[in-house]
Amino acid sequence: MKNRRALREQILACLRAGDFPALAALAGREPGVSAQLLRFFYEPGALLHWRALEGLGHVAAAHPAQVQKVIGRLLWLLNEDSGSFGWGAAAALGEIGRHQISLVKEIVPMFNGFLEEVFSRGPALWGLGRLGEAHPELLAGALPLIEASLGDADPQVRAWAAWCLGKARVGKAAALQALLADDSPVRLYDGGELHDTTVGRVARDALDSLEQAS
Repeated sequence: MKNRRALREQILACLRAGDFPALAALAGREPGVSAQLLRFFYEPGALLHWRALEGLGHVAAAHPAQVQKVIGRLLWLLNEDSGSFGWGAAAALGEIGRHQISLVKEIVPMFNGFLEEVFSRGPALWGLGRLGEAHPELLAGALPLIEASLGDADPQVRAWAAWCLGKARVGKAAALQALLADDSPVRLYDGGELHDTTVGRVARDALDSLEQAS
């Protein structure tokens, strides 16, 4: 077993390279990988933050028992008693569910609560988009809140909501069409990278996904 500093350096190398298979393989040799990944959550705007979220999902696919040990910590970060800002925990839960639904299926209804809180709304939308792309039927209960988020005052939240609907290929086209002229700049993580775009472009992509699914 490596010391924490050496393990962190190996995890960092995997995240910088976007090498999720290597990260999952490392987790097979080192039981502390999942816990160490949570340490990268505390810089929400950074690329490594998002890759750590995605990486945790890949570890869940290969080593579910290891990730199961951090589920409680993620839920605690979303509890108002923790005094935290969630730090992407809702996004991580959705990503885990995408890869290993058995770990989070019972807590999927809790996403409604995450969507109702300002601090967790955006990450929850991203997490639901990742979850919904693999398991769209699980978004049924949250769909009204996701669609309501299309009208959020925060353009980043509007974009995440549109992105979520597009990934899961669910929702009403009319609600997305209302955002086509929204040129508010946003940044989204998708495909292992951060992308600068606009709310309107995200809505256009989501509409294209809905049309392909119909």
